[in-house]
Amino acid sequence: MNRFTAVAQGFISVFDSRMLRAAALTLSCTAVAVTLVHGASRSGAFEIEASSWSRLPGRLASIVGLAADHIQISGLAQHDPEEILAALNLRPGKPIIGFDASVARKTLESIPWVKSAGVEREYPNTLKINVAERTAIALWQMNQQVTLIDDQGVAMGQSRFLLANHLPLVTGDGANTAAAELVNDLSAIPALQQHVTGAARVGKRRWTLYLDNGVKLALPEQGVPGALNLVAGLDRDQAILTKGISMLDMRVPGRMTVQVAEAGDGLAAVAPIAAKK
Repeated sequence: MNRFTAVAQGFISVFDSRMLRAAALTLSCTAVAVTLVHGASRSGAFEIEASSWSRLPGRLASIVGLAADHIQISGLAQHDPEEILAALNLRPGKPIIGFDASVARKTLESIPWVKSAGVEREYPNTLKINVAERTAIALWQMNQQVTLIDDQGVAMGQSRFLLANHLPLVTGDGANTAAAELVNDLSAIPALQQHVTGAARVGKRRWTLYLDNGVKLALPEQGVPGALNLVAGLDRDQAILTKGISMLDMRVPGRMTVQVAEAGDGLAAVAPIAAKK
């Protein structure tokens, strides 16, 4: 019995000794790690993208399923995925501890060009983001500010991608909400639409169009499709838009007045043309 007790005590002593050494080693390593991490944090190493320290939190979070290793973004046709990542302050591999999909969705839907959004977290390390974009139909200038607008007249801000798409510029109070109907009317006459560079809303009642050759079209308040078809027909049959005129005035129903540009002094002659029935 005494011998057994002695052996047991010896085993416990060895075990305790090893446990103590392991504990001491663990504490030492922890202290060193804490010191290094603290020093790196104080030096700003975690904030430097190129630093290996900046990737450490993400690697640790990835191990336990708390990092966005895979970010899937769908639905974009007019914008860059980087705009979505920047809005959510995300990047692949970044820790997402405390990430709230509902908050992320609301953040995305606060972006002017986002119509709706869905955000889903799929464990362990995947985020799925779906975005429905607003479709820009024109640029709207108001009070020296230019913004993209959709078919509801909603201001969408500016997009480098869309600004290069040669969208028409509409100006004036109320131009944003009336633009969709004008764009729709013009789309039915591609031969004329391709020459329209801008449109000014006058008194919230009617449009004056500006063509790429400097000609202006003063449209009536009502019957815009008919007026546009009349101009397109005259241009097809008589090439009226290339005959040195400065304006076609169709504000009076049933009448078209042609303002001819005079060379030299900038004066004009006015001649009436009966509109086709």
